[in-house]
Amino acid sequence: MPELTPLTAEHAPAVLAFERANRAWFAASVSDRGDAWFDAFTERFRALLGEQEAGVCAFYLLLDEDGAVLGRFNLYDLEDGCADVGYRVAHDATGRGVATAAVRELCRLAVSRHGLRRLRAAVADTNPASHRVLAKAGFAAVGPAGPDALGGRTGTWYERDLASP
Repeated sequence: MPELTPLTAEHAPAVLAFERANRAWFAASVSDRGDAWFDAFTERFRALLGEQEAGVCAFYLLLDEDGAVLGRFNLYDLEDGCADVGYRVAHDATGRGVATAAVRELCRLAVSRHGLRRLRAAVADTNPASHRVLAKAGFAAVGPAGPDALGGRTGTWYERDLASP
């Protein structure tokens, strides 16, 4: 499996292509970003890079051999040794263990590059694949996640103590 690559300004076209190509696929299990998100992509992308530079977030891509994005794997709200995890994988990359391997790698990077001790992730009830990915990556369900955490959907919060294997 390819390694996770930190997001850079040069990735903007590939990220936009990934989001456009997989929009309907993502909307089946998570809230759709909406047309406004795509219309303001350039500004939003710059803001993400600013958050990353400030150390508030860390964004990673899983790229194929041609530089196309297979998935996005992100650490949000880095604070006090903790962060939230978010990820999305291209439809044509699902079912092969790609997400599980990349989330495991993200956990390793969370410790080695960012000094984090605990991660959490909210998963919508409509996304059973992500429930499986997080469980396989060592996360445990800790309680309900409300619509405010999941763009209007309900689901489950997962946590992983990074000091545990």
